[in-house]
Amino acid sequence: MPENSKRALITGASAGFGRAVALALAERDWELILVARGADRLETVRSATRATAIAGDVADPAVRERIAAAVGEGGLDLVLNNASALGPSPLPALERYPLDELAAVFTTNVIAPLAILQLTLPALRAADGVAVSVSSDAAIGGYEGWGGYGASKAALDQLTNVLAAENPSLRIYSFDPGDMRTEMHQAAFPGEDISDRPEPETVVPALLHLLDTRPPSGRYIASELSVSS
Repeated sequence: MPENSKRALITGASAGFGRAVALALAERDWELILVARGADRLETVRSATRATAIAGDVADPAVRERIAAAVGEGGLDLVLNNASALGPSPLPALERYPLDELAAVFTTNVIAPLAILQLTLPALRAADGVAVSVSSDAAIGGYEGWGGYGASKAALDQLTNVLAAENPSLRIYSFDPGDMRTEMHQAAFPGEDISDRPEPETVVPALLHLLDTRPPSGRYIASELSVSS
């Protein structure tokens, strides 16, 4: 890696948006720490990006200890909390939502991202870095079936919002990428054709624009960010 290479931690990095961001940052010669549950696919991304790879679930405290060890004493220019759990598929109405599965969604989508930010804030401060929590329009819209996932993303938005207020020297963002052609989105619509959704790679320029321009902390929607061609 170049001597002055930037450094990022990306969760949910083996597929979808996390993978797309990892490949884009590797092209910029970033040093990467990648975390994902799918060990085989994570290894494919690791070999393409020369990253440090941690196979495991961010909801597992032991995995987060491995993340802390990988981050070490160095600075971090970016923490991308991208790993998410959809919950049951097909998506159930809230009156039938299994509460144990709702708790698991909140553990992955709310508790784990906050835990990761708690352990990486010193490294972010050391590098004047950026923290990004991947959100969803389900956090603010009342969509049938999306109550569990949407509520977890709304909670993550508010944690991110307050964390930004508590850390005014850092840039801390909620980033709504919009609908994408991902495995999670397909699981939300089993048996349906989602080929009309954009590929995750098409959303990466909006995130890179956010990182390059560093606007005030807040919630940003990919489609509303001005990205130069």
